[in-house]
Amino acid sequence: QVQLVESGGGLAQAGGSLALSCAASGQTFSRYNMGWFRQAPGKEREFVAAINRIGEYTYYADSVKGRFTASRDNAKNTLYLQMNSLKPEDTAVYYCAASTTIVIVTNKRDYVYWGQGTQVTVAS
Repeated sequence: QVQLVESGGGLAQAGGSLALSCAASGQTFSRYNMGWFRQAPGKEREFVAAINRIGEYTYYADSVKGRFTASRDNAKNTLYLQMNSLKPEDTAVYYCAASTTIVIVTNKRDYVYWGQGTQVTVAS
């Protein structure tokens, strides 16, 4: 089992940047492919980004491609999400999640461990 704790959320202006972190503890972090998801009020939780176990491959939702960057430091047991050129529609609670699948995946049902989420609010 792995425990995940997100941090770094807050309030940003449109066009600004925020950096999220997800600290992992428990089982070996490098065993898991990792993902970022977000959920806005009244909406389904949606995929944002995923990264494979050693950080060589990433995949992004079209809505964030070119603006967000996922990375990880296995030595520090930490996952990151750098968010640039933020838009008001990026406002949501952001979650990190861990998957045991062989390849990186975008379906939230394939992720077995979740953090508690961190709020990101982008003002126009």
